[in-house]
Amino acid sequence: MPRRTAPQQPRETLTRQRVLRAAVELADTGGLETLSMRKLGEAVGVEAMSLYNHVAHKEDLLDGMVDLVFGEVDLPEPDDGWRQAMRQRALSLRLVLSRHRWAIELMESRSTPGPATLRHHDAVLGCLRQGGFSLALAAHAVSVLDSYIYGFALQEKTLPFDTPDETAELAESIVSGFGEGEYPYLAEIATAHVMRPGYAYGDEFAFGLDLILDGLGRLDGLDGLDGLQRAAG
Repeated sequence: MPRRTAPQQPRETLTRQRVLRAAVELADTGGLETLSMRKLGEAVGVEAMSLYNHVAHKEDLLDGMVDLVFGEVDLPEPDDGWRQAMRQRALSLRLVLSRHRWAIELMESRSTPGPATLRHHDAVLGCLRQGGFSLALAAHAVSVLDSYIYGFALQEKTLPFDTPDETAELAESIVSGFGEGEYPYLAEIATAHVMRPGYAYGDEFAFGLDLILDGLGRLDGLDGLDGLQRAAG
């Protein structure tokens, strides 16, 4: 009696999106420096040369990866009001960057941005303009917000701790090396703030974000109707 062989599953069609998703997964796992066309080919089950049917070159690959990451960020909704929309967008962008730490330095560096990237930036500007920001003030707001978001994400990426417990352990280790009365203000913030139960460095993000949003709201009196009319003009 002939042996029955299990039917083979059809191989998933190789597409640009599949290549880009695999590249993002490899970068998430090992960092951008470990990403190569050979490893990417192995991940999708093809020879490296076959990838060039879907990405023109390494820069095209990076452009596409960044565009995928931008596509994960919540788009601001003007109906929510500019402040809430910018706050939610900032929180979403930071969360996305925490999943794709390799992308922090690349997000604003691409000279050929993809559709998700363009859609994201257009939505941010549109929300601010519809919220009453003048063109110049919208440009200032995007600059200061993005500088804060990316800067905070980069700082988090380079910190030598990830969890509150690791934070407290590191602070305790550092303070234990201080001499009596040495570095009193560092000792104070470590023992009375950082080492307290429940402290998480990431909570600092919302505090700074709200300071920026409050400051933007005071420019041209954007919190009031008269200011909205002046800024819109």
